[in-house]
Amino acid sequence: MPARMRHVRAIAVVMGCASLALAVALPAQAASHHGRGPERAVLPAGDGWAAAEGSTTGGAGATPDHVYTVSNRAELIAAFEDAGDAPKIVRIDGTVHGNSDAAGTPIGCEAYQQDGYTLEKYLAAYDPAVWGTDEVPAGPLEDARAASAKLQAAAVNVNVPSNTTLVGVGKDATVIGAGLQVKNVSNVIVRNISFEDTYDCFPQWDPTDGDNGAWNSEYDNLVVYGSSHVWVDHNTFSDGDRPDADQPHYFGQVYQQHDGLFDIVRGADLVTVSWNVLEDHDKTMLIGNSDGAGASDRGKLRVTLHHNLFKDVKERAPRVRFGQVDSYNNHFVATEGAAYGYTYGIGAESRLVAEHNAFTVPKGFDKATILKKWSESSLTAENNYVNGRKTDLIAVHNAGVPAEQLTEGAGWTPTLRTEVSHPIVVPLLVGLGAGAGRPSIR
Repeated sequence: MPARMRHVRAIAVVMGCASLALAVALPAQAASHHGRGPERAVLPAGDGWAAAEGSTTGGAGATPDHVYTVSNRAELIAAFEDAGDAPKIVRIDGTVHGNSDAAGTPIGCEAYQQDGYTLEKYLAAYDPAVWGTDEVPAGPLEDARAASAKLQAAAVNVNVPSNTTLVGVGKDATVIGAGLQVKNVSNVIVRNISFEDTYDCFPQWDPTDGDNGAWNSEYDNLVVYGSSHVWVDHNTFSDGDRPDADQPHYFGQVYQQHDGLFDIVRGADLVTVSWNVLEDHDKTMLIGNSDGAGASDRGKLRVTLHHNLFKDVKERAPRVRFGQVDSYNNHFVATEGAAYGYTYGIGAESRLVAEHNAFTVPKGFDKATILKKWSESSLTAENNYVNGRKTDLIAVHNAGVPAEQLTEGAGWTPTLRTEVSHPIVVPLLVGLGAGAGRPSIR
C-alpha cells in the first residue's frame, strides 16, 4: 500500500504555532502501541523493514520473572544470562558503565594495561622518526597494546540475546563506554537509552593508513551483526564528554578513540531505525562494512531509517554497501565550523532510496558533498529539501563532482512506511520527537 503523504497547509503557521507543532509531533506510529506502554511495545505493522517477513516484538511477551531492572554492567549481563533466549524485558535505570569494576564503579584505562604497556612508551617506540612509515607496529610494545586491548574488549562488549526488549527507565537512562553487540540473534528492540562514549583505551597506530598514517580504534555504541528483526527507536548516540574535537594529536593525526556510533553489518537484515539522535561524531553508521562481504550481505542489509536526527556527524550517515536502504523523513544538520565530509555514502552494490529528507546547513555549504560516490551504484533521491528548498541531490552532486557521476534509480520502491511527512516540517517533527526521553516514549 502506498504511503500516505502528509499534506501541510500554511507551513509558516505550522512552524510558528506551538499547539499545532505538538499535534503533528506524535504521528500514529510513534504513539502508544495498543495501550501496551513502552516496555511492552512492539513494532507497528508496516513500520520499515523490521516489519517484513514476520514481526519484531522483542520481549513483549515476557513473563513477570523475566522482567529485570538493572543499574550496572554486571546486572545487565546477569539479566541476559538468566533469561537466555526467552522473551525478556531489561530496564536500565540510571547509568551503566562499560568500563567498571564488579560493583559498577567506573575504572580508567590503566586498569587494563598489560605487560608494561603505557601510551608514552608506545609513542616513543613507534614514532615515525624511529619506526618509519612503511610497516605497521610490531614487537613487544605492540603485543602489549594488543593484550591490553583484549582485556578491555572483554569488559566493553555486551552481547544481547534474542527476544529482548532493552529499554531505559524515564528520561535519563544512559550507557557509557559499553558496546552492545546484537550478534547472530533475532527479535530485538532497543529504546529510550542514551549511548555515550564507547572509547578504545588502546588505539593502534598505522603509518601505512592513508598518506599520513592514522590511529585506528575498536568498538561502536551499538552493532547489529548478522541479526534480523531489530528495532532501534528513540535513542541518543554520541561521544558524550569525549568528543573527537578535544582529542590530542600524535604523529600529526588525531588520537582517535572512537570507531562508529551504530553499525549494521555482516548479513544483518530487517532493521528499522526510527526517532533516534546521532550527533557529534566522525564515522557514524556503516550499513555493510566491506566490499568483500558480498557472500553474506547480498540480499540482506534491508534497513529503514526514518525520523532520525543526524547532527554534526562528519560522514557515514549512512555509508551503504549491498543493502536496500530506505532513508526518509530524517533531518541532517551541519552547523558552522563542525567537521563535515559527506552524508550518504554510495558503496558497492548499494540500493539506497533517500526521499523526503531535510538538510539544514550553513551559508556557503557545498551541497554537492551531501552524496559521496564510493562505488558504481545507483540510487533514488527524490523530494529532499536543503534549507527549506527542494533540491535534486543527484544533479547537484554530478554538477559539482563531475569526476564521480552518480546514476538515478535504485531499482525498487519502498512500501513499508507508516506515514510520510512533508520535508518542510521534518525539522520540527524530529526536533520534538527524536532521541531518548522524548514525548512518545513516555
